[in-house]
Amino acid sequence: MKKNLLRLFLYCTLTYLPTCIFAQDTSHLRISLLTCTPGEELYSTFGHTAFRVIDSSSVTDYVFNFGTFNFDDDGFYLKFVRGKLNYYLSAENFQDFKYDYQMSNRGITEQVLNLTAAEKVALQQTLLKNIREENKYYKYDFFFDNCTTRPRDIIVQTKNPHPVLSAVMPAGTKFRQAIHKYLDKNNKPWSKLGIDLLLGAPTDAVMTTAQSQFLPEVLMTSLENTNKKQQVLLSTSNLYPINNENNKPSLFTPSTVFSCMLVLIILISVVENKWATLFMQGFDGIFLFLTGAIGIILIFMWLVTDHAMCKDNYNLLWALPTNCVLAFFVTSKKKWIKNYFGFTAILLSLTILVWFFLPQQMNKGFLPIVFLLLNRTAGKYFSLI
Repeated sequence: MKKNLLRLFLYCTLTYLPTCIFAQDTSHLRISLLTCTPGEELYSTFGHTAFRVIDSSSVTDYVFNFGTFNFDDDGFYLKFVRGKLNYYLSAENFQDFKYDYQMSNRGITEQVLNLTAAEKVALQQTLLKNIREENKYYKYDFFFDNCTTRPRDIIVQTKNPHPVLSAVMPAGTKFRQAIHKYLDKNNKPWSKLGIDLLLGAPTDAVMTTAQSQFLPEVLMTSLENTNKKQQVLLSTSNLYPINNENNKPSLFTPSTVFSCMLVLIILISVVENKWATLFMQGFDGIFLFLTGAIGIILIFMWLVTDHAMCKDNYNLLWALPTNCVLAFFVTSKKKWIKNYFGFTAILLSLTILVWFFLPQQMNKGFLPIVFLLLNRTAGKYFSLI
């Protein structure tokens, strides 16, 4: 009887022990998602996302980064503006990565992913496959295919069952509103102004939950919230504190600066002396040329580039490309010049009336500029009657 029990024990041990051992995490891998806070450079305004892979068997600690681009690329600036610049996946030592962010006072939050041994290996293999020369390049799209959406897709595709990440933004949130929320939080009114200038009506479309995760902080929060139900994460930690002393609201906002300019120019325009007259003639020429140049840039971004969100830009209602031509005729008394100023004044008046009702959300920081354009074009028209 004892021999039979001993045989049964040995049989069960030899049968099930390998299965138990195999079920444990034998991958020696620790994979986490790194979310970095915004930087001062334009390309780092919205933060960054990357993978961290620690392999204890080979004693390596690497960061896999989908947000890499080459400044030395031929025609870099033209490709960047036209939306044709290739980004690629790169890898670097974690300590080097961390040092660079510390030097620029940018924080890093680490979220350790809750993956099985097989899932960790699969994710690592996906990264190693994508970092090959023939696979690493991709056409970057800020909203739909960037350094945050790619890690998100890899996590969702690797983990079984595929997690449904939680919504962070309220239902009905638009792309532009998501950007505004992020920029307002980080006190970047001038970046907000420039982005609102370049991005057209498509940016005012309502996002899906997945589409909202193009922002690093949104993806980080979504993973954190989803963790409670589907255990996407094991832990979350801040790798080091950052100095927020410089992240304070500034008095020099676009609305303040442009409003002061509006008042100043109107005051100078009513002064009746030779100096004021010569100054206003010079100002009118430069002002019209600059607004016209902005219009030309908006047309270029709409028609010539691959930036889909730059199409149908209603800022062209006030930034008329033809102003570049009129800039050289501010002192002319020809009839067609008078008619142009009259038409422009009417168009600007209508634009101001419908400013908050257009299909595209217009930045109120430009309103003083539009009022100043109206003041100068209407003044020119009535002076030629």
